[in-house]
Amino acid sequence: TSSRFWPMMSTHSERSKLNSHGPRSSFNLHSIKDMTTLHFDSFKKQFLDAGFDEVLERKWEPDTVVPMHTHPFSVEAVVTQGEMWITCRGETRHLTVGGTFEVQHEEPHAERYGPQGATFWVARKRSST
Repeated sequence: TSSRFWPMMSTHSERSKLNSHGPRSSFNLHSIKDMTTLHFDSFKKQFLDAGFDEVLERKWEPDTVVPMHTHPFSVEAVVTQGEMWITCRGETRHLTVGGTFEVQHEEPHAERYGPQGATFWVARKRSST
């Protein structure tokens, strides 16, 4: 099976190649061309329309470290400012503006934020069970 912990794609053409393997929502994070043209309201509407329960902007202070933890919801997110590192399934990824990540319901993961902190938009979906 293909990993849902996506590699960061640096160009639109690389992201476009993955469109058929993107998130389960109708809004494909890999289709983001330029963060300056994407507005939070559009991001929020797309994910709410796709059945997500809530969409928010999360801001993290510089050099914050969040140890391994889980959530009672799955997430799909895109970094909009700063940088972060996320560790999931034994892999640590460095994400900058435009980088996307997904974490499944109750999936252990850890986060670390860069010297300028980070902001990301996140869509959350509670488990239907």
